[in-house]
Amino acid sequence: MIKFFKIIALLEGISLLTLLFFAMPMKYAFDQPIFVKTVGMAHGLLFIAYILMAIMLKFEENWNMKKSAVICFASVIPFGTFYIEKKYLRNE
Repeated sequence: MIKFFKIIALLEGISLLTLLFFAMPMKYAFDQPIFVKTVGMAHGLLFIAYILMAIMLKFEENWNMKKSAVICFASVIPFGTFYIEKKYLRNE
């Protein structure tokens, strides 16, 4: 399950960066809101999957509350999920 979580974390991080640095500029600079709709939907689904899997892994892997909170909070920070993978999930 950790391996699948790492994949979801990677995809969630990429989707957030795509939303912030591609879709949003396309919407506001070039009046192309379709990119925000499509990338935003994908990011939303990946975000929900990331959080749900983090909660499930908290109990499955017996993570302490601090580790769980940091892993969940990282999903809202650009590059956060990449940091989490290196710092917290590399050895698992």
